[in-house]
Amino acid sequence: MIELPYEQPHMSSSMHLYERLQLFPTGLALGVFLIVAHAFLLLKTETCQNFLRKFPRNQKLGQVLLGIGMFWFWLLIAPEGNGFISFLAMDMTEFNAAKPILRFLLPIIFVLVAMSITEFLSVRAFGMLGLLVAQPLLEAAFLREPSSRLLIPIWAYALVTASLFCVGMPFLFRDAVTWVSANSARWKAFCGAGVLYGVAIIVCAFSFWRGQ
Repeated sequence: MIELPYEQPHMSSSMHLYERLQLFPTGLALGVFLIVAHAFLLLKTETCQNFLRKFPRNQKLGQVLLGIGMFWFWLLIAPEGNGFISFLAMDMTEFNAAKPILRFLLPIIFVLVAMSITEFLSVRAFGMLGLLVAQPLLEAAFLREPSSRLLIPIWAYALVTASLFCVGMPFLFRDAVTWVSANSARWKAFCGAGVLYGVAIIVCAFSFWRGQ
């Protein structure tokens, strides 16, 4: 049997921005982020641990993160054909009719949520951002070759799972931070695992994902 070479899917201009993301640069960006973030956590252990312990009760930061997440979602449902403001507008098929209503309600929802939720708002908003971040990562690796691309979806699905818990059971974030920062061995293992995962993604990107 003759094996045909893999061909990159045609990038149509009608495709959404997420669908036009390439595997190589997306993998590099994720790998660098993981290395830098976890290396910083390791080098600035005390500062980062103190910040993470206070993060669940940081109402102002929660409002900022909530605003970013709401604005990001608003861009996804923005009206099409309005230049730069429409660069993330997404076709939602049968839900397209509801987009004008959502665009109107979203600022009202933001104000109500930011004012009424005082418990773990920052963790819930962080979880919402995690769900938004996962989608472009999954799109970049969708139906690509080789199988090493699965490093990105595996991390993305782990992010989705953690984000759902952050939104629905935000106190678990506090418990997780308490557990991982209880002793230096756990903290170093957590940071080291993040750095190694980032290195693995970058190695695969340069070895297998070029041109994708």
